[in-house]
Amino acid sequence: MDLPIDMQHQAMGYDRTATMFSPEGTIIQVEYAEKATKWGSSSIGMVCSDGVLIVADKRIDDKLIVPKSANKIYEIDSHVIASAAGVVSDARVLVERAQVLAQQHRVTYDSAIEPELVIKEIANIKQQFTQYGGARPFGVFFMLAGMNGKKPELYVSNVSGNYFSYFANAIGENDEKIKEKLREGYKHDLTVKKGAKLALDIFKEVQGAKFNSEKFEAVYITNDGKIMRVDEGEIKNFAK
Repeated sequence: MDLPIDMQHQAMGYDRTATMFSPEGTIIQVEYAEKATKWGSSSIGMVCSDGVLIVADKRIDDKLIVPKSANKIYEIDSHVIASAAGVVSDARVLVERAQVLAQQHRVTYDSAIEPELVIKEIANIKQQFTQYGGARPFGVFFMLAGMNGKKPELYVSNVSGNYFSYFANAIGENDEKIKEKLREGYKHDLTVKKGAKLALDIFKEVQGAKFNSEKFEAVYITNDGKIMRVDEGEIKNFAK
């Protein structure tokens, strides 16, 4: 049954602005932005016994694209990496803001920034864009992994500007299915290599016939703070 015209106009008002709550207590534009992140390619992050890991689906389907130009995992600082799911151009803005923040911290305090300070700043920026008029929310889930001294940490920030620390998590397409598999298979004593294999096994199970190990990248940070990129050959071995 169609809504009366006056009710349609009222609903459209809530629908078109990010600064007004609906009668149900939600901000509809934020909900739409969250749906946009579900179309983004997936990433899995894990805290492991010997470091912290992110495995990401680059989802490159066009043979004309140079693969190395389509990285999905970004270096924020020498001890912090990040991945994002959703609107890639939105993610780029947040990644650059995180990189600047990390460098400003080094110049000001002559020390490496704590990963939580980075994700908190990103979450604050996201929150601002759910509150002020004339702008739309960032359509991005943001995953950040790093070392806080010798302690590996993993954070995820959602569209509304909340963030939490995780042992393991997934963002992007099929994230709920992937998280269910992580709850079953993740163990706190996993090494980075075993974690990478678990992540690729989950991707293989979820994607089925579409799975192709060449479309994935994996980056981890060791407990002594070194960023290591897993080469294509190793990824293929993990995926067997």
